[in-house]
Amino acid sequence: MEYIAPIGIGILYALLMSLVREPHRRRLNAVMVAGAGAAYLSGGGMGGWEFPFTALLAYVAFRGLESWTWIGIGWLLHTVWDIVHHIKGDPIIPFAHTSSLGCAICDPVIALWCLRGGPSLIDLVRERRRSGQPQPGPGSREGVSPESPSPTPG
Repeated sequence: MEYIAPIGIGILYALLMSLVREPHRRRLNAVMVAGAGAAYLSGGGMGGWEFPFTALLAYVAFRGLESWTWIGIGWLLHTVWDIVHHIKGDPIIPFAHTSSLGCAICDPVIALWCLRGGPSLIDLVRERRRSGQPQPGPGSREGVSPESPSPTPG
């Protein structure tokens, strides 16, 4: 469960953020990734290296005010920092030993959503239902064209 729950948290994050309309959604996510950059400061597990990392993520977040790609990069950078903290044994939540590992699993889920442009997941579901398209199931070949030979001219 400690590996599955962080994935669900990442999806829940994207769903909740889907309630925020653009361009506010992008800007709010830039602020969130900036805050994530400072999450380890109070623990100081990496000593003075916590400050350059926080500055780096502040810069990335600033660029993210206008770019979903930069926000996604910020979450991926935070993933690396989570892994470093997990290996060192200095978790993001001091009383939860595997909290940095959980964060390292959750953050790439958020990053993938951001790298896709932070779309409203709620709107995507609504559009699919409105268009009458069935939801693709596992192993679905939806969107894959049949590999039939093209007709030869005359």
